[in-house]
Amino acid sequence: MSRHDDLLLELRSYQQESHQHQHDYHQLVLPAHGCLELDVEGRGGVVQAGQLAVIAAGNSHGFAAPGDNAFVVANVPATLAPQLASLPAFLPLDAGMLAYVEFLRAELSRPHTGENGRRQMLLLLTQLLAERAGADSQAGPAGGRCPCAAGCALCRGHQPGAAGGGGPPERAQLSELFRRQLGMSPGQYQLEQRMQHGWLLLEQGSLPVQQVAEQCGYASLSAFSDRFRRHFGIAPSHFRHPAK
Repeated sequence: MSRHDDLLLELRSYQQESHQHQHDYHQLVLPAHGCLELDVEGRGGVVQAGQLAVIAAGNSHGFAAPGDNAFVVANVPATLAPQLASLPAFLPLDAGMLAYVEFLRAELSRPHTGENGRRQMLLLLTQLLAERAGADSQAGPAGGRCPCAAGCALCRGHQPGAAGGGGPPERAQLSELFRRQLGMSPGQYQLEQRMQHGWLLLEQGSLPVQQVAEQCGYASLSAFSDRFRRHFGIAPSHFRHPAK
C-alpha cells in the first residue's frame, strides 16, 4: 500500500493500464478531457466528462486509459475528509461542480500556481463534495463559522465576522481567479449552492423546514429563513403553506 501524507492536486494524464492497488488516502479523479476505465472494488465504470470518480482510502482499484486524456487528480488524507468515503465510486457532477473542475484545469495548467494556492483549491473542492455527501453539520453562514470540515482558510475569509485583509496573498489571488471563472466569489458560490439545495429540499416536501435548514448548514431556523427570503423573495414556509 502506498503512502501519501500531504494534500496533492495536479493535472495528470494516464498512459497505460495499472494493476490493482490501494492508497491510504482518498483519491478524486475529475476528467478535463478524455476518459478513464476504472475498476473500484470490483465495480467497473468509465470516468468521462460530467463525472467524478471517488476512490476511498483502502479500496482496491485499477485503471486503463485509452487515447489522449487529462484529469484533475486530488489526493486527500483520509483523516482530513473522512466523509468522502460515504460518496459512491462514480457520480455525476452538477453545473456548479463542472464549472469548478474547469476552473481547476485552467489554474493547474498555469506554471505560476503555487503549493499554497493548490492547497486552497483542494480544500474548497473537498468542502463542496462533503456538502454533497450530507456531511456538513456545522453552523452555517449566520453562525460566522466555516462550514468546511477541513477548516478551509479561503471559506473562513468569506464568513461574516471574519477578519478583513491580512490573509495570505494566495487566498486573495484564488478568490479573484474563482470570481473570474465562475462570475462570483467563493462565498457567493457557497451561498448559492446552499440556497439551491434548500429550495430543492423544500420543493420535495418530505422534510420539516428545521431539518432543511440544518442540511443547508444552518443551526438557526430563523437565520436560514431570513437568508432564504432575501435570496429568493419568498419564505421557506411558502412551500408548506402556499397561498390559495
